[in-house]
Amino acid sequence: MASLKEQLGSLVYSTEHGDICPDCREPKDACRCDEIQDQARLASLDGVVRIRRETSGRKGKGVTTIDGVPLADKELKALAKELKKRCGTGGALKDGVIEIQGDHRQVLKDALEKKGYRVKLAGG
Repeated sequence: MASLKEQLGSLVYSTEHGDICPDCREPKDACRCDEIQDQARLASLDGVVRIRRETSGRKGKGVTTIDGVPLADKELKALAKELKKRCGTGGALKDGVIEIQGDHRQVLKDALEKKGYRVKLAGG
């Protein structure tokens, strides 16, 4: 971890390059931190897509979460949009996890198996 002096003395903005990324110290336009995080997430996957129903932290509202899909961020966003359309509900993509409002585990399992993924229903 960097010392306090290094943390407070770092360059934040330059008139030559504009904003500077605090992690890699590159200009924001040339920053590749998101790509590196996405590659690390893909490397940590085991090849099994897990579908579960969750209610915790959502005031009792149930959502179906899909985790472990081995796709890059843009393709994952397109898949989330397609699955939301198939279920006819809303949802979101947060940190590589697709959230679909409501309990649609079986519909999502069938759709993902048709796309060639190994799918496992996890949780209750």
